[in-house]
Amino acid sequence: MNTIFGLIIIAIGSMGQSSSYVPINKVKNWSWESFWLVQGIFAWLLFPYLGALLAVPDGSSLSAILSSGNGAALKAMLFGVLWGVGGLTFGLSMRYLGVALGQSIALGTCSAFGTLIPAIMVGTNLFSGAGLILLLGVSIAIAGIAIIGFAGSLRAKNMTDEQKKAAIKDFALGKGLLVALLAGVMSACFSLGLQAAEPIKTAALAAGTKALYAGLPAVLMVTIGGFLTNAAYCLFQNVKHKTMKEYISIPRSILVNNLLFCALAGILWYSQFFGLALGKSFFQEGSIMMAFSWSILMSLNILFSNFWGIMLKEWIGSKRTTIILLVIGLVILIFSCVFPSLMH
Repeated sequence: MNTIFGLIIIAIGSMGQSSSYVPINKVKNWSWESFWLVQGIFAWLLFPYLGALLAVPDGSSLSAILSSGNGAALKAMLFGVLWGVGGLTFGLSMRYLGVALGQSIALGTCSAFGTLIPAIMVGTNLFSGAGLILLLGVSIAIAGIAIIGFAGSLRAKNMTDEQKKAAIKDFALGKGLLVALLAGVMSACFSLGLQAAEPIKTAALAAGTKALYAGLPAVLMVTIGGFLTNAAYCLFQNVKHKTMKEYISIPRSILVNNLLFCALAGILWYSQFFGLALGKSFFQEGSIMMAFSWSILMSLNILFSNFWGIMLKEWIGSKRTTIILLVIGLVILIFSCVFPSLMH
């Protein structure tokens, strides 16, 4: 029953993340870099900080917890800097491929690297026992992702140039695929950052933090690192494109509108890792579900992102065969989320 509760919590967070790009359409008179920086302040600084405060027990402080891991906080932040490259290119993959295909390819790559590399680093044998189940689960997820990606390529072939531009303004399949693959590899560093921050979680539990919230300070350190990367790039783009004045030159009503929708995008984005940290607390420590939790989150993100892709008419003009392949891929992804618990 605990496993089911954990999966439900992760799924709710995933649903939020997959909805986080929808508010983009409500932001007015801002360039991409301006929106990305402001929503990043909410997504990678403010809400993770508020979440981390939940892990602070009476008589302690957040700084005390973060400093108790023998440099773990700094290691997590450095992985966050690398993940920031993935987060940055992740946003670009949405721009060139759309929500459905962009997230599918990027998150698929991220799922494999972010699940298997931490397992290898702790000495897990991927060819026997629990390690083999983990490998098979990731392989099933990748198979589902590959089918969705193939459906996306068929969709692109079947669409006219006018349909592509109507659904995705800056549609570019070749450029988008390269960006999405890079985003996936670098985004896996978030998982490595969480693993590097395990001493912080241990220290928090020892200080009296509830297990439900013990993983949230680690999330904060990784997102801080990611913010540094993204902020540097966005400010560079602001200077290059002369868009720095956008933050203050727009009417107050539009500024309030933009801040509200950036905040909404930020909290929706953060909900995936808030849900992951809470959901993992229901899994047995060291279990196959714990090791597979990263892949579960990525698979659910893809599932819900394709739901939004359909709602936003990104699959408009697709043939019946393409839609059937999409559904098959999504079903395989759902199965991959429960596969480890069925086998172990």
